[in-house]
Amino acid sequence: MELLEKKIEQANDLAALESVRIEIFGKKGVLAAEFAKMREIPNEEKKEFAKNLNIKKAKLTKLFDFKKMKLEALAIDEMMAKEGVDVTLYKIKSTSGALHPVMETMNKIIDYFVSMNFSVHEGDYIEDDFHNFEALNLPKHHPARDMQDTFYLKDGFVLRTHTSPVQIHTMKKSKPPIRMISPGSVFRRDFDITHTPMFHQVEGLVVDEEGKVSFSNLKWILEDFLRYMFGSVEVRFRPSFFPFTEPSTEVDISCIFCEGKGCRVCSKTGWLEILGAGMVDANVFKAVGYENVSGYAFGVGVERLAMLIHSIGDLRSLFEGDVRLLEQFR
Repeated sequence: MELLEKKIEQANDLAALESVRIEIFGKKGVLAAEFAKMREIPNEEKKEFAKNLNIKKAKLTKLFDFKKMKLEALAIDEMMAKEGVDVTLYKIKSTSGALHPVMETMNKIIDYFVSMNFSVHEGDYIEDDFHNFEALNLPKHHPARDMQDTFYLKDGFVLRTHTSPVQIHTMKKSKPPIRMISPGSVFRRDFDITHTPMFHQVEGLVVDEEGKVSFSNLKWILEDFLRYMFGSVEVRFRPSFFPFTEPSTEVDISCIFCEGKGCRVCSKTGWLEILGAGMVDANVFKAVGYENVSGYAFGVGVERLAMLIHSIGDLRSLFEGDVRLLEQFR
């Protein structure tokens, strides 16, 4: 009995323990041989013999089960030690997606103006000539229409060339005060390194009673917006022409790449053109039936900002779907 107990205790792995199990509990094992002896024992002694033998069997079984459980736990620990991954050494490549840089930039623009209490309005991609041109002080045959290479459809409809028609629809449906932006896709027949047939704009409009909105208000909000987008930059306003604003201005920032010193990106000028803006022309208010009001408007190309923020050299690459570019923005 002591010898069998010792063999169980000395088994150092599950394979050795299995050999001991066969030796003790197998069909030809020690216990089987002991129980076979009962055929030769007198009847009056069988009961006591069987009792003692069952006690020994129970003790050996309990000892065997405990040893097996212990060795199984050790085997699991060894397996975990061999197969475990050190998370400080390996990094599983992320397969999560990310917003397209254009959408990320547009959302950032929208977030700013929403925080400044601007409402967000979206409109249809297909517009009639009145909303896309005439109401914006661009009558038929006006030379300024040449600035917008337009996709013309049947019956006088066009693919909108800017999101300004959304402002016209809003003013026709609402009374001042109005404080809105109109983000979305626009369409023009351009395709080169800085133009694509479809791109995105965010245009803004503020209208209130006459005298309540001035160029100073426009200047402040654009300076604050551009510093929100690009950090500490200088902002410059240059006189310009837009049919739907008067006076009109082009807005520049000091070059974010050379800090205004002059480089290839800014054509050695130290300035980058960012957006156009101005005070809303009186003819636009007349077209929507407004009187005794004043307001300002502005428009920014989202791709232009995305290219500057992410240092992307070719506008067309934003629409080619090349994974090598897009996966950089995870």
